[in-house]
Amino acid sequence: MSSKGLKSQKSTKRKDTESSDKFDSQKSKKPKLVSGDQNVKPNFGKPKSTGDKEQRNVTLSKKELRVQAKELTEARKKKRKPHYTLEQELGSLWEKMRRRDIGKEERSKLVSEAIRKMKGKVPEIAGSHVSSRVLQSCVKFCSQAERDTIFAELQPRFLTLASNKYAVFLIKKMFDGASKQQLAACISSLRGHVARLLRHMFGSVVVEHAYHLGTAAQKQELLAELYSTELQLFKGLASTTEKRVVDIIAKLGLQKDSVNRHMAAIIQPILEKGIVDHTIIHKLLIEYLTIADKTSAADVLQLLRAEPVRWEGEGDQLTKSGSLLLRMVHTRDGSRLAMLSIKHGSAKERKMIIKAMKDHVQKVAFDQFGSMVLACIFSIVDDTKLVTKIIVRELEPTLKDLVMDKNGRRSLLQLLRPNSSRYFSHDDLASLDLSVPSLCSKDKSETSSLTKDTDGNESGEETKDEQEDTVTEHSDHEENVKAAGGKKDPLVRRRELLVNSGLAESLIDVCVENAEEFLKSNIGKEVLYEVAVGGADGILCPSLSEKLCELYEAISSVAAKPKPQESEKDSEHILENFHSSRTIRRLVLDCPGFASTLFKKALSGKCRSWAAGHCSKILSAFLETEDLQVREMAKPELQVLVNEGTLKISANKKPE
Repeated sequence: MSSKGLKSQKSTKRKDTESSDKFDSQKSKKPKLVSGDQNVKPNFGKPKSTGDKEQRNVTLSKKELRVQAKELTEARKKKRKPHYTLEQELGSLWEKMRRRDIGKEERSKLVSEAIRKMKGKVPEIAGSHVSSRVLQSCVKFCSQAERDTIFAELQPRFLTLASNKYAVFLIKKMFDGASKQQLAACISSLRGHVARLLRHMFGSVVVEHAYHLGTAAQKQELLAELYSTELQLFKGLASTTEKRVVDIIAKLGLQKDSVNRHMAAIIQPILEKGIVDHTIIHKLLIEYLTIADKTSAADVLQLLRAEPVRWEGEGDQLTKSGSLLLRMVHTRDGSRLAMLSIKHGSAKERKMIIKAMKDHVQKVAFDQFGSMVLACIFSIVDDTKLVTKIIVRELEPTLKDLVMDKNGRRSLLQLLRPNSSRYFSHDDLASLDLSVPSLCSKDKSETSSLTKDTDGNESGEETKDEQEDTVTEHSDHEENVKAAGGKKDPLVRRRELLVNSGLAESLIDVCVENAEEFLKSNIGKEVLYEVAVGGADGILCPSLSEKLCELYEAISSVAAKPKPQESEKDSEHILENFHSSRTIRRLVLDCPGFASTLFKKALSGKCRSWAAGHCSKILSAFLETEDLQVREMAKPELQVLVNEGTLKISANKKPE
């Protein structure tokens, strides 16, 4: 073999040995397994200390783990809350003092002990969820001296606590139990901060409570601060004699534009946040609309009509809040704002307001001021199909309750006899006639408004006839309607809402079923009377005359019942009842059809037995009525009683 071939073999062997040495060296670098089992994975973690191994070997039960976690939580709370131990002690005392079966002496001892523990720390713990509840109970059950001590500690931190979501309830409780001097001190401490607190969700509650409890002068003091910067800085400029902002401007010589800007800067953030549930805010908005220019007034009403997307509650209980106007109708000024928004809104905006009332109509109808909003809708909105679908259909199931309710009957009476001074107070009629001065047409003489301007010239709402003349010819109502009213004839609108909708027929059926109950009620008798006479302008008579005859028969059937015995004192006959006898007398005088039915079915041949008591007024009405046929029908039997002196007729009421 040649030397060249030998060298090549040696080089090959050398390469093989080098590759095998590299493989052995790499193999030797692998970590060795701890146990003999080849399938166990090696542990590449950091070596643990001996203490960790001992702790790993100790197993804790579930109860011990819970105790350990609780102790850790308690330790963290003690670090975070400086008065945590005190709050725990107060909580245990509170659980005892708020029980109903505890004696007064024992409760007073617990209250005194809680106040002793809190002494000097009341302002610090008043904002706590637990301690504020304890303080409320202490204020409720403690003596006047102890209450004065708590009040003295809280007063320096009053403004801070007024914005706390837990302390606000304590502040309200302190207001309720405060003396006149203490309440005056609290209201004075609000000076200069009313506007800021009204923009706060919890602070506004404190201002509203103070406004509700304050005297007329204190209310005016809180309100005047919102009118202008001068009234905010200088106390005593506005007196109780000038309650309206226009009168204050005229007396003090303030610049109207400056007042307008100041009030707008306060109102806008309040409306944007949706804080509209308070009386003081409603009053502020009403006063602002009396001086606002056309654009500003339209903007405010637009914000009120808007439905903000807000969610209330937690978790699965989240619910969307209603429109702003729906949350305001529970007060006098709030209902007036709702009526102004309806009057000066376009057809589209009115439709949005009515749709927002869906599923809430019954609650609004039974409210003292909300019922006037429904009366306003029945008097103004021309879209009778929408009103019937949303409002009338929700009222029909509760017609009996509406008739027997002092507030609920207003919406029905507005359809039967609109704007009647017999059923609506002067203030109610004034609310229906209000309008925003800057949004009203000034082409003709204007006789009524929200207020007068600074020059003394009347600017505001037109009379009803002038309103109908000044309504624009725009068919779509996309622009705001500046006249307070709709295009449709009022009688046509009433007929569509009352007769064509079927509401009148249902109302007559309810009156037939409950005739005796309604007649004996001081409230229900008014609706029954208006239904029986056919409403104003005889709106029910042409198409529902047969149904009205059924009502006459039902009343006469009840009147035809025999007199109750003297032992039956609870069941008073409708001819002898104070309320029903007077209502029947009015029906005899005003409704000849009813008078004929009543005499034929209940009184003919029995007049002598009914000639005494309240029923004598009913019998005399047959001779006093202007209807000749009714008079001639009853005269033969009644004239004998008159000649005998059994039945007396007033000289000024004798028919000619």
